[in-house]
Amino acid sequence: MERPDFDWDDTDTFATGTVGPVGRRVFFIQARRAGDVVSLKMEKQQIAGLAEFLERLLDDLPPATHPSQAVAEVRTGEAPDLEAPDFEAPDEPDWVVGSLGVTYHQSTDRLVLIVEEFLRDEDRTPAQARFPLRREQVASFVVQARALVAAGRPPCAWCGAPLEADADGWCPCAN
Repeated sequence: MERPDFDWDDTDTFATGTVGPVGRRVFFIQARRAGDVVSLKMEKQQIAGLAEFLERLLDDLPPATHPSQAVAEVRTGEAPDLEAPDFEAPDEPDWVVGSLGVTYHQSTDRLVLIVEEFLRDEDRTPAQARFPLRREQVASFVVQARALVAAGRPPCAWCGAPLEADADGWCPCAN
């Protein structure tokens, strides 16, 4: 079954969220434009890596003609008032994310997130999505992603793997 491509000229909201209990959460990025909502399934590490990369990219962008307070707060790590966009829990993802890329269009002052579908079958062409994002949307995503990742299970002090809550903080590497 062919998955839909998404090639937007602008994005109204961009968010991240999860479905399910801690330890069994499914992570998503979600973009909206007008009445369209796209929910793409990702791994927790992909969310964390994307947020870290986007934060560094915000620091490297040329100065905006109208710098926003939200972007400045993310850069200083003081963004308590930054309002995260609503995440609407999807029934199913549109597709699963395989690879991510980001470009910058200076003429529109947009970071463009380019997402490609993960496929096991190399004979098929993966679906692609292109979401242009304003600096404020990127800054809000970074804050939201940090909080989401931090809300997970604590890591093992020795190996870094997430500890199972059912096992009273025990990790197999302690054997």
